[in-house]
Amino acid sequence: MHVTINRVSRESTVGERDAHPSRARRVRALRRAVLACSLAVSAALATLVAHAQAADYQPEVGQAGKDVVWVPTSQALVERMLDLGRVTPADYLIDLGSGDGRTVITAARRGLTAHGIEYNPDMAELARRNAASAGLAERATFATGDLFEADLSRADVITMFLLPSINERLRPILLDLKPGTRVVSNTFRMGDWQPDQTATVDADCQNWCTALLWIVPAKVEGTWRMDGQELKLSQRFQMLSGTLGQAPISDGRLNGSEISFTVGGVRYTGTVDGKRITGKGRDGANWSATRL
Repeated sequence: MHVTINRVSRESTVGERDAHPSRARRVRALRRAVLACSLAVSAALATLVAHAQAADYQPEVGQAGKDVVWVPTSQALVERMLDLGRVTPADYLIDLGSGDGRTVITAARRGLTAHGIEYNPDMAELARRNAASAGLAERATFATGDLFEADLSRADVITMFLLPSINERLRPILLDLKPGTRVVSNTFRMGDWQPDQTATVDADCQNWCTALLWIVPAKVEGTWRMDGQELKLSQRFQMLSGTLGQAPISDGRLNGSEISFTVGGVRYTGTVDGKRITGKGRDGANWSATRL
């Protein structure tokens, strides 16, 4: 009897030892599951809190941003800026420093596809909510980012309400965009790059009520062969000077890819297409020039 009891005791002990690793694994797995569940719940709660805080976010006029303080453009001037930029539903508009999204949303209401770039993530989220509330989320989109790092190459129209110093820093980037791109600023200029047009709103606008338009000019500086003569052009933004043969040119100007100048009382107009210009001169006669 004594032997039998000992044998059973030893067998039970061995069985329990064999069962312990399996039970320990189950306990560890359960702990991991509980931890994972806890982390997921915490993340979900944090997301809900963030969304609740974002939903309550209201910007304040004059609040600090990365490079500028936030001051909204009046709706009347937004409309005038878009008019000055001659926007059409075929255009793609980019608004730099898009704030609460009003310019982008107004452009989308006119049928454009419009995109805002805003450094403040709370403002960008507010703009998205505003676009969604207007039923324009598909055509009015917003990105959180630095406007100096953004790809602007797709833009037909660029709008902005930035300080003069920021405009001047942007100027080389804007001048490298495709000729004919329209740039419209609220109030502030672009250094010595003179605007092509300006307009002022008198009604429903108390401050910052001037719109300025620049049209990115083609790059034509250099020497061209024109009807057997050398056309030498010097360019300062959209303004041109130079000579055709020995005769000086006057009233030289670019409007995007469109070029015009006067030589000896004859007005020449044409279109710049890379290394070639074609147009009309005296009595409607065709002329062309090729870059040397």
